[in-house]
Amino acid sequence: MNARLFLALSVLVASALASLQASTSSDTRKQSSAGAPAPTYAKPTYGKDVAPILQKNCQVCHRPGEAGPFPMLTYEQTRPWAMAMKVAVQSGKMPPWFADHRYGKFSNAMSLTPAEIDTLARWADAGAPKGDPADIPPPVDWVEGWGIGKPDAVYELPVAFDVPSSGVIDYQHVIVPTGFAEDKWVQAAEVRPTDRRVVHHIIAFVREPGSHWFRDQKPGVFFTAPQVKTKEQPDTSALPSDFLVGYAPGQPPEVLRPGQAKLIKAGSDIIFQVHYTPHGHATKDQSRLGIVFAKEPPKERVLTLSATNGTFKIPPGNPNYRVDADFVVGTDVKLSGLHPHMHGRGKDFEYRLVFPNGETQTVLSVPHYDWHWQNWYNLEQPIALPKGTKIDCTAHFDNSPNNPENADPTKEVTWGEQSWDEMMVGFFNLVFDAKMPVENLFPDKKNAAGVASK
Repeated sequence: MNARLFLALSVLVASALASLQASTSSDTRKQSSAGAPAPTYAKPTYGKDVAPILQKNCQVCHRPGEAGPFPMLTYEQTRPWAMAMKVAVQSGKMPPWFADHRYGKFSNAMSLTPAEIDTLARWADAGAPKGDPADIPPPVDWVEGWGIGKPDAVYELPVAFDVPSSGVIDYQHVIVPTGFAEDKWVQAAEVRPTDRRVVHHIIAFVREPGSHWFRDQKPGVFFTAPQVKTKEQPDTSALPSDFLVGYAPGQPPEVLRPGQAKLIKAGSDIIFQVHYTPHGHATKDQSRLGIVFAKEPPKERVLTLSATNGTFKIPPGNPNYRVDADFVVGTDVKLSGLHPHMHGRGKDFEYRLVFPNGETQTVLSVPHYDWHWQNWYNLEQPIALPKGTKIDCTAHFDNSPNNPENADPTKEVTWGEQSWDEMMVGFFNLVFDAKMPVENLFPDKKNAAGVASK
């Protein structure tokens, strides 16, 4: 688990305990002054009321090996966190979902109903009773170690990477041949670190046969990307395709709809890009990629692309600096998912569609971006994008002293790989006929990413 997430949760728990003490003291004073106890209501129990909520909304993360800092599979595991849960759900911190409900409908939306929030709060206030053990529903059959079920193929880093206790580590890359003798269609994919505490993110790219990308690097050996030598600052924000799947805290596995898949051509390699961040103790990581193959050739192919901007220069102290990026589709496609990415100064992010007829539609707004928990937002229904539609992205950055995530508000901030730098990337998934050449997606080779502005 990310160390900052654990610290944030610890603060939340302390706040909850203080709230509990204050509430208890206040209730005692009220009863004493009124001369009679407050009205009583039916007390929720773990087995009958709380466990079903946890199974549906919480256990996907709060179980061994996942991002949650503690498991919530049993009453004994959950009971100590009752008051912290109350504070977290009433404040909207949990479940972690940051999309403005006014824009877009998402199949993976994580949210509790007002009734569920009330149930968890009243359960905590009642002392978190267990109730009748016979009421506890059967446990969910979670597949330990994978969110995609048992993979058909697993690729891991050839050797464990030694992460020191401190210092700065450049992005690490390693090439792993797939050994595929024929084209393979991927229905689901997932990247999992073996030590989440030191992994900021991982991206598994597909390098097709004949690609010149890292052509001079040997497979199976960690390396850093060669630096581009130029007199002017280059825009290195564009990410290579094909993006198979990524990992970051909060990012779910890639599980595609029936009839859809991603393509890995025969003879392709997997290139892992890993960003390690030391946390105070030397450790090792040997991350893995799991793949589930489609059972039959798909009708539609899915490709992850992005609108990026690497030319921005955020002035020192600026609390609301705007950066724009866009991508124009070169043929008729469908949009199925969105994933904004920024670092600690990221403040908000918005996706808009600008159709050829001039109509504009906001499809995702994240008004309070949290770089510690980076959601994918999968649309309930894919949106048809006619040729020429522009995917327009706008982000704002807070480089002021009022931002607690700001590494240094006195410095100008530009695009960079490390956490104290910034990024502006609007990932998205496009869906199109499986037989269509990928080149048709691009109206031109450059497909300019946009410009930065105040």
